Amino acid sequence: MKKIAFITPEDAEYGFKLTGVNQYIAKKETIISMFEKIIREPDTGLVIIDERLVTGSAGERLREIEHAWQGILLVLPSPERPEVEIEDYAVSLIRRAIGYHVRLRV
Repeated sequence: MKKIAFITPEDAEYGFKLTGVNQYIAKKETIISMFEKIIREPDTGLVIIDERLVTGSAGERLREIEHAWQGILLVLPSPERPEVEIEDYAVSLIRRAIGYHVRLRV
């Protein structure tokens, strides 16, 4: 069975460790090297990264690395989002999943 790994900033250090999953602490500057290290472990199948760590070109680089890997990368939305941004994030996830822009009315 493949394992799940979470990569979070320091302020979430104990959140996922309490559930028994592998949790790694990283900074924005080290997210790429941390991700590469984790996916080299053969028993890792899903890596979840706190979106606060994915800034600038790091997101594009992470997606490039993911394509060469047989696991799944998921960027976890930050708990600090205003309500308007949550809707925008949902739309972007749908667009990425189906390849088409969808307008949602709530």
